[in-house]
Amino acid sequence: QVVFALNQTLLQQESLRAGSFQIPYTTEDLIKHYSCGDLSSIIFNHDTSQVPNFINATLPAHERITAQEIDSYFRQELIYKRNERMGRRVKDLLEEHSDKSFFFAFGAGHFMGNNTVIDVLRREGYKVEHTPAGQAI
Repeated sequence: QVVFALNQTLLQQESLRAGSFQIPYTTEDLIKHYSCGDLSSIIFNHDTSQVPNFINATLPAHERITAQEIDSYFRQELIYKRNERMGRRVKDLLEEHSDKSFFFAFGAGHFMGNNTVIDVLRREGYKVEHTPAGQAI
């Protein structure tokens, strides 16, 4: 699986470099939507937006199964479980030190797709609101 994932990543990078494959959005698009608090945007609404996409229709059936297994592993281990841990740490700090104020900063990837840090905190009963860039806290 590691060799397959590496080969697929390299093929994807070669296609990007050659111009035969394009990412459907730019870094500027990500920044704009993130800054505006538009986390429901189609750009942010992919479970696997933080990891390479190995699944494509051109793969033979046995390789497509491998790609799906890797995608599932990445999503579960690198995204969902990590967001759960981070959300629980925020919750624990808030509960242990209820007399203090906190400022938490996360990379944009922790707000993308499903099962985000925000989702974890909302499930725990917290109200989470977006603060636009430039607005005083």
